[in-house]
Amino acid sequence: MHRRLLIANRGEIALRIQRAANDLNIETVAIYADDDARALHVRRAGQAVALGGRGVKPYLDSARIIEIARETGCDAIHPGYGFLAENAAFARAADAAGITFVGPRADLLDAFGAKTMARTLARAAGIAVLPGTEQPTSLEEASAFFAGLAPGQGMVIKALAGGGGRGMRIVTAGEEIADAYARCASEALAAFGDASLYVETLVQRARHLEVQIVGDRHGAVTHLWERECTLQRRHQKLVEIAPSPSLSGGQRDQLLDAALRLARHVRYENLGTLEFLLGAGDDPSALVFIEGNARLQVEHTVTEEITGVDLVRTQLGLAAGLSLQELGLDTVPAHRGRAVQVRVNMETMQPDGSTRPAGGTLSTFDVPCGRGVRVETFGYAGFTTSPAFDSLLAKVIVHSADADLTQTLRAADRALSEFSIEGVATNIPFLRALLNAPSVLQNEVYTRYVESDTEALVAASSAYDTATNTSAGRAGATVDNSDPLAVLKLAQAAPRATKREESALADGLIGVPAPMQGTIVSIDVAAGDTVRAGQALLVMDAMKMEHVISAPVGGTVRQLEVAAGDILFEGHRLLVIEADAAAGSAQSVTEAFDLEHIRPDLAEVRARHAYGLDENRPEAVARRHGRGHRTARENVADLVDEGSFVEYGALMIAAQRRRRTVQDLMEKTSGDGMVAGIGTVNADLFGTEHSRVMAMSYDYMVLAGTQGHMNHLKKDRLFKVVEENHLPVVLFAEGGGGRPGDTDGTGVAGLDCYAFNYFARLSGLAPLVGITNGYCFAGNAALLGCCDVIIATEGSNIGMGGPAMVEGGGLGVFRPEEIGPLDVHIENGVVDIAVANEAEAVAAARKYLGYFQGRTDHWECADQRILRHLIPENRLRVYDVRRVIEYVADSGSVLELRRGYGHGMVTALARVEGRPLGIVANNPAHLGCAIDSPAADKAARFIQLCDAFDIPMLFLCDTPGFMVGPEAEKSAQVRRFARLFVSAANVSVPFFTIV
Repeated sequence: MHRRLLIANRGEIALRIQRAANDLNIETVAIYADDDARALHVRRAGQAVALGGRGVKPYLDSARIIEIARETGCDAIHPGYGFLAENAAFARAADAAGITFVGPRADLLDAFGAKTMARTLARAAGIAVLPGTEQPTSLEEASAFFAGLAPGQGMVIKALAGGGGRGMRIVTAGEEIADAYARCASEALAAFGDASLYVETLVQRARHLEVQIVGDRHGAVTHLWERECTLQRRHQKLVEIAPSPSLSGGQRDQLLDAALRLARHVRYENLGTLEFLLGAGDDPSALVFIEGNARLQVEHTVTEEITGVDLVRTQLGLAAGLSLQELGLDTVPAHRGRAVQVRVNMETMQPDGSTRPAGGTLSTFDVPCGRGVRVETFGYAGFTTSPAFDSLLAKVIVHSADADLTQTLRAADRALSEFSIEGVATNIPFLRALLNAPSVLQNEVYTRYVESDTEALVAASSAYDTATNTSAGRAGATVDNSDPLAVLKLAQAAPRATKREESALADGLIGVPAPMQGTIVSIDVAAGDTVRAGQALLVMDAMKMEHVISAPVGGTVRQLEVAAGDILFEGHRLLVIEADAAAGSAQSVTEAFDLEHIRPDLAEVRARHAYGLDENRPEAVARRHGRGHRTARENVADLVDEGSFVEYGALMIAAQRRRRTVQDLMEKTSGDGMVAGIGTVNADLFGTEHSRVMAMSYDYMVLAGTQGHMNHLKKDRLFKVVEENHLPVVLFAEGGGGRPGDTDGTGVAGLDCYAFNYFARLSGLAPLVGITNGYCFAGNAALLGCCDVIIATEGSNIGMGGPAMVEGGGLGVFRPEEIGPLDVHIENGVVDIAVANEAEAVAAARKYLGYFQGRTDHWECADQRILRHLIPENRLRVYDVRRVIEYVADSGSVLELRRGYGHGMVTALARVEGRPLGIVANNPAHLGCAIDSPAADKAARFIQLCDAFDIPMLFLCDTPGFMVGPEAEKSAQVRRFARLFVSAANVSVPFFTIV
């Protein structure tokens, strides 16, 4: 074991670590900010060293903390949770100084500290994640993600780093995005030093589950069961339960298996928690990974109670190099009974769901005790709280041997009732109302239950709001009458905070008080300013959230009494306003807006979008037109209905920042070579609801339409949108495949790209239409080949490798025109529809999509009596089956697929009385209607297409059977004919056969 441990934290967790270290005979060193000088963790440590400074900032000074560890002879540092607990740079600095970091390896802190990286690791381990962005996400990208959600869906904006609910907002309407994004970024920057955000789909009704994992440096990994943290408010946990009372045996097995798979995938070391959401029902697919916490959790206590394992001692043992076997954890310990933890916070809950921070001096502080009750706290009578720190005052943990949830919740309620706290208001009344709520007792809750029922819970909490839970307004102090030294102990405690005396105000002057305890973030007005009622005056940070303080009346600001950075108690006067009814209200400001004014930030956004527009790239457009080709935007505009296109990721640029300037990349690599978004096609015929389409076009004017790093990430996002919304895809695939020149980011031999997997998974889910013009090689061709139908223009070349790849493989030197020309792909069946140019290709795509969009109301057909004369009375006479199809179908509705391949079969989409229909017909003009291998392959593929998208089929059967003979068998007839049998035997749509 280590000899001396520096505890880089404060409050109850510092005390918890001290106790575990003392049990192992490890000396402890505490650190403290000036406002923690009289804190218990300072008093009880073997040695305490001042950091200097006030508030949170000193606890984040990693260099100073490591310096103290060196000076005091510490050979290990325990970071606790929060502060530097998940800071990989701190862990590396400790290691460089020869000091053991008690926690996971730095690479694990990196992996789980960036939540999007953790999502990537989970997917690699075969674990489902919520649909979301996979990299730092801009406001524009967040808005685009929201726009792609189904009606009624919401999203969550989250900080990329950190945790604890800070930098997180739920968005359910588009107009909320900008403000929520700004607040999240600001909170994330203040809390974690990183304003990066990402977004995920909101799960409306879910349970929050987490698995405690443990791993040693030898690669062994195990779990210590799960906890449920569903009861939370605004993403901050209130009640934790172990084990979860909500899981069936199968769900528990699935949860634990997923956690172990991910932990083993990353060779997890030390203690950690993997968090999941479980949707309603027993569907295993409802379980999704959300994030990992590579540290000790606040709620580790309930796991300790049900397993008997001291998790902090386990951490220290693992950090000293002990194996799981040496710690007695080579097998999973059985869990005993049920444990519940409730968090007593210095706050009061408001009916609207907001919290009001509290603070002051604890004049009385008595905690519950007894069998099965455990309290972890830093509080004591006489301690003055600081608004600079988290509001957690105490954790109450109860353990019940028989695992009955109701009994355990009632035990927690009894423990809360035994608290005696004076001087600081707490949330105990609210917690008691929550624990006694019928929905909680019956375990009928979800993560947003508290928000949904806040008003009723706040009303119910009044019954538990006793005199033993008073605020700082109480005069004097209460001491324990049974303790003859109680008065002396109180006298030795920190001096009591006293409320600042504020001067009385003259008539007409109105003071604006702080509605909560917190820190001034910014001030938006100055003395002498005229303000309107409701106008924003300043912003306060409280309880990890930023609150805008508005003017209660209109008038003139006469005095500012605070400055940015000030830490205040509730009720402190912020500023003074001289009331003036003529100042009006904030609502009236709309009348003064210049509706034509373009703000600088909006102007910059517009300018950046302009780089990708055709009118701003005249030379590139001229070169494109000179070859007889259209631009990507021209093709997309022709495809979608006018005014319907919403572009995704237009501001993306190539991942080449290490070798090119951002300005150059914005000008020359707009969209990273892809124009993509959602629009409607044929909405005039089928309505908007049935006509939404994802249109994606490689932009040959940007790096020859090649596939770059950001281009792939854009496709990943778009393919997920397609999957979630079952949208058809039209892909303009012209381009040269993978791009070698990207420099940003890392890759694993090009094998860590998900786009191809995502796109292939869409097959059969929604219609996939591929269009190519000019050169389509390598990765572009791979995506094209995954499409249900391929439309190619004259002069197209399609190949799985372009000239450079062929030459690099030592296979010869060829011109692009020699690789996969159109006539080759017509004959081999790769191309379904050959057209003259891009305009015809788009027209064919629009027609093709129509068959999957529904029935048309207006149709015409030829005189059906003509059909009596199209089939000769002489059964041996050849006839034109395509003419038969034209007369069976509505006029102009036939679209034949793969005409140049499998000549013994004709496959076509058509309409009969406006209804879509797939037609498969034998062709008498080829081999006397005998079915050969290409014809069987063609028919089987077409049958699968119709069956996948619920299109009924008509078979025009005129055949003597299959082609036979030695030469015929060389074409793999056995397999190809069998594929036709299997495809036809498994159709689920209505079909008709005319012999």
